Amino acid sequence: MGLRRRLAALTAAGAVVVTTACAGPLDRPETAAPAAAAAAAAAADANRVEGWPVRSPASVGLRGSALREGAQVARRRDSTCFAVLRNGKLVHEDNWTLRRDAPREVYSITKSVTSTLVGIAVRDGDLRLDDRVSRYVPQWRGTASATVTVRNLLANDSGRFWSLQSDYADLLAARSRTAYAIGLPQQHAPGTAWAYNNAAIQVLEQVLERSTGMGVARYAETRLFEPLGMQRTRFITDRADDAAVFYGLQTTCLDLARFGALQLGKGKAYGTRLVDMGYVADAVARSSTPHNAAYGYLWWLNRPGPLRGATDAVDAQGQPLRRVTGQLAPSVGQDVFAALGFGGQVLLVDPTTRTTVVRLGLPAQAGEEAYGFVDAAAVVARAVR
Repeated sequence: MGLRRRLAALTAAGAVVVTTACAGPLDRPETAAPAAAAAAAAAADANRVEGWPVRSPASVGLRGSALREGAQVARRRDSTCFAVLRNGKLVHEDNWTLRRDAPREVYSITKSVTSTLVGIAVRDGDLRLDDRVSRYVPQWRGTASATVTVRNLLANDSGRFWSLQSDYADLLAARSRTAYAIGLPQQHAPGTAWAYNNAAIQVLEQVLERSTGMGVARYAETRLFEPLGMQRTRFITDRADDAAVFYGLQTTCLDLARFGALQLGKGKAYGTRLVDMGYVADAVARSSTPHNAAYGYLWWLNRPGPLRGATDAVDAQGQPLRRVTGQLAPSVGQDVFAALGFGGQVLLVDPTTRTTVVRLGLPAQAGEEAYGFVDAAAVVARAVR
């Protein structure tokens, strides 16, 4: 069923997930006398949405008019939710068609979540970025893929086979997407070519499962979603019960804002560190490959340099036929980064101004302009005083 029809069905069914209030990701309750604490809690709850403290844009140094204009742009492009946060405060939120607590597909935003799961496993000592993937995928031992590392999979320069047919049709149709991805051949030497390679990223499902001893969906729930209070977030699985780590996340705008808060906290939230600061810096603050300045570890960056898109034409060696140099969004700082998903799903984070923009919605159809990195960056550029 197409997403538009699914949204209509969800709306008709009144899709609702029952939730309980929880503390905002950057807030801590204060101790007080019982009566005073109860009164304070009641007042705080009146100014919270799903645990997020609600403030006016002006109170955190943002222009409300710019946020309203940004919301209008989002609505015109078939958005289902749009939210802006600064310094852990929710300053603007809109929901269209779906209620705020209804999970929806976010496609390749999933990749950035998978990157963070790898970071958690690295912190735990379960794997290392320079581990050969063949340590966890024995089928690659003794083949041209034997030297591909976990870092190569995160940077998308693994050199594994890629084609439009394979990545956007055959992979999706496979009973076990992980088995299909593992069975593809090596196309280029590791580190020599960049490709936005869904199948290569899906191999991380087996890497995570074998290194941590836990299925990825369960691992994500216990080690990431529950600690962050992402109560409406879940991985989908295929017919072989493999989590789709390249695209299979369902979540909400405000749950994604919690995920963004973890990155703003440099891997720390609720007073607990989930990911090492060094890993976060490598994932979202530094280009992971010389082939694409705009790519970290499964995150999109605003770093200047050679730029590559998801489906750029390449030659037989995997090199772009048209070389582009620049920056994704010159209107904002180089440290801005984003998780992006098919058709205009965006979680954009500006660590300098501590501003987060989230937009989810219906994927753009042929001939339509998709919401993207530049649109979310424009909200920040126009709103910050």
